[in-house]
Amino acid sequence: MTPSASSNEPPRTRHSAWALRGLFLISLVFAFREARPLLAPVLVAVMLTFTLAPAVRWLGRRGVPASLGALLLVLALLLSTVTLAASLARPAASWWEQAPQTVAQLLDQLEKLRDAVPGLRRASPPPARAGRAAPTADPAPDPLRERLASEGVALTGLVLARGLSFVLAAAATVILTYFLLASEHWLLSRLVEAMPRQRTRALMLGGLRAAQREISRYLAALAIINGLAGLTTGLALWLLGLPNPTLWGVLTALLCFIPYLGPAALMAMLLLAGISAFETGAAVFGPMLAFMIIHGIESNLVSPVIVGRRLSLSTVSVFVSVLFWGWLWGIVGAIIAVPLLIGLRSVCRRRRGLRLLRLFLEGHHRAPPPSLRSLLRVPPRSGARKRYT
Repeated sequence: MTPSASSNEPPRTRHSAWALRGLFLISLVFAFREARPLLAPVLVAVMLTFTLAPAVRWLGRRGVPASLGALLLVLALLLSTVTLAASLARPAASWWEQAPQTVAQLLDQLEKLRDAVPGLRRASPPPARAGRAAPTADPAPDPLRERLASEGVALTGLVLARGLSFVLAAAATVILTYFLLASEHWLLSRLVEAMPRQRTRALMLGGLRAAQREISRYLAALAIINGLAGLTTGLALWLLGLPNPTLWGVLTALLCFIPYLGPAALMAMLLLAGISAFETGAAVFGPMLAFMIIHGIESNLVSPVIVGRRLSLSTVSVFVSVLFWGWLWGIVGAIIAVPLLIGLRSVCRRRRGLRLLRLFLEGHHRAPPPSLRSLLRVPPRSGARKRYT
């Protein structure tokens, strides 16, 4: 029996190959990070295409051309986005005008909290002696206030630059989404035609259709769930008397597209809003607690029913994916992290070499894992007794 080629390969050569693969993977990650302005609109457009392509095909079966159907869907998406932004412009401007006062109130609350703690209390000036007037000393400068005042102009410039880049990226995303929707069948046929073998073509087409179907179902279900959560949160905050409940409801619907990190950021924002709007302790924590209750009901009762087990993923894989893509591309990466994970799982289901990765992505919701004792137990082999007797 001749040994395999891998066994004849020197250990140093195998270690060098693995080191080169690791360096290539690290360089690829940082290349993706630097190429965010180019690749982020492309991936967002692909996700929107996966979501809207079934509607374009439905219109095509009723005699509407693909170019016209794609144009109608993109215009409807733009119109709904512009209408929503126009309705929120006044509450957002009001909140932006009150932001300095909110920050000042928050700083006052932090100063009171610092003075209440013995170890963090600021040193008081020494008492004046009898018969001698106390010198009027200037108050100690507050580094945080000075930094907020000095960096206001830089912050405004940064906001304007980011806003311009966001507008350009959004325009590129909309245009690319239209082209992908209008030519989806042509692109898919060219991609399948490039595959040399018939089996590879079938696997490619089946994987793309499965990924498209699962991603579109996930995004549609998530949009419905987040819309209901935003509506319920806005109504609850209106009952609690928090200003601008419509703005907070829309923020809830948008931030809940980012698993784990979005709700955590929203809870922190609602806590700050409660501090600036109310005086008593119970009222201060009311908005945050109301959202926590709504989010708990949504994540434990509503989402498992609407999303279903087929679209559910491992919580560890979702959290790691959100952390990775959020570090790589910011908010856009955190939003597209779960759809990319669903697409990766569709690929793993059709490749035997990726079976282990598929098991990690799917988690433990399908079948309970075997016990560690059963995994460590050596199964008896036939003929073992005969060899030792």
